[in-house]
Amino acid sequence: MKRVLSGIQPSGQLTLGNYIGALRNFGKLQHTHECFFMVVDLHAVTVPQEPAALKEQSEAVAALFIASGIDPAKSNVFMQSHVTAHAELGWLLTTLTYMGELERMTQFKDKSSGKESVGAGLFTYPSLMAADILLYNADLVPVGDDQKQHLELTRDLAHRFNTRYGQTFTIPEPYIPQVGARIMSLDDASKKMSKSNPNAGSYIAMLDEPDVIRKKISRAVTDSGREVKFDPQGKPEVSNLISIYAQCADMTVQEVEAMYEGQGYGPFKKDLAERVVAVLEPIQQRYRDIRGSGELHSFLRQGAERAAAAAQPVLRQVKEKMGFLVF
Repeated sequence: MKRVLSGIQPSGQLTLGNYIGALRNFGKLQHTHECFFMVVDLHAVTVPQEPAALKEQSEAVAALFIASGIDPAKSNVFMQSHVTAHAELGWLLTTLTYMGELERMTQFKDKSSGKESVGAGLFTYPSLMAADILLYNADLVPVGDDQKQHLELTRDLAHRFNTRYGQTFTIPEPYIPQVGARIMSLDDASKKMSKSNPNAGSYIAMLDEPDVIRKKISRAVTDSGREVKFDPQGKPEVSNLISIYAQCADMTVQEVEAMYEGQGYGPFKKDLAERVVAVLEPIQQRYRDIRGSGELHSFLRQGAERAAAAAQPVLRQVKEKMGFLVF
């Protein structure tokens, strides 16, 4: 059984884009792969975090993993910081990473742009991400388009280590779903729907109340005209809404187009809101049940124990090959 690893930062509310592009696929992958899904809290602190907010959001993201269909008995769900091997291997791989490689990372350029000072953790973030993946010898890594560059660095570091010290790491491959991998912002279809967008109207949070969802979709930017037509180049805003509808209704974009031929944006957006509510309401109820039951910490503890059992032998092998004294 091939091994899959992925993680999400607890640095904001998870969105409908996170669900369609990632969490829903995680739930499917666990039936055919050995899966490790983590809340990457060590990555979150590469930028300043309010401690109470980080703690709350870490629990929220973990609960949403499970509420979205990830079975903690089948998959390993854990906090990155609960498996200390991540930080240790992260440092070891940092020593093998070149400055030029890190300077070329577009995410670092984007997040550091316009700032007077930037933490070193943000700069070395890709080396820790490489450690996350290589620690479990993951075969597949579900990634968005914005993370493909980091995965390429991970592959380079794995090859570099294997060449220098002998075969150790599996070279991971990206897993990018053909459909639903990229849901765009409600106020600008040229940008990915993101929990870090300061405009809350630009995204649908997974925990948004139904009336909030309806209001956000009713206010979503549309193109000129009134035709519900899928044309990403000519009508990017409406095309994004059609994609969301198709994903939530399990339809093709052509079926959505046919359903609303001649009806205009009003009926389409009203029905789209109900489709989104129908998808998210059961997840929200399951989320509330998990948070209220007190089970979450037990799930995370068990997941971390299983993850550590898989990670420690790899870390030990790495340290032995690099010449460290290992008892």
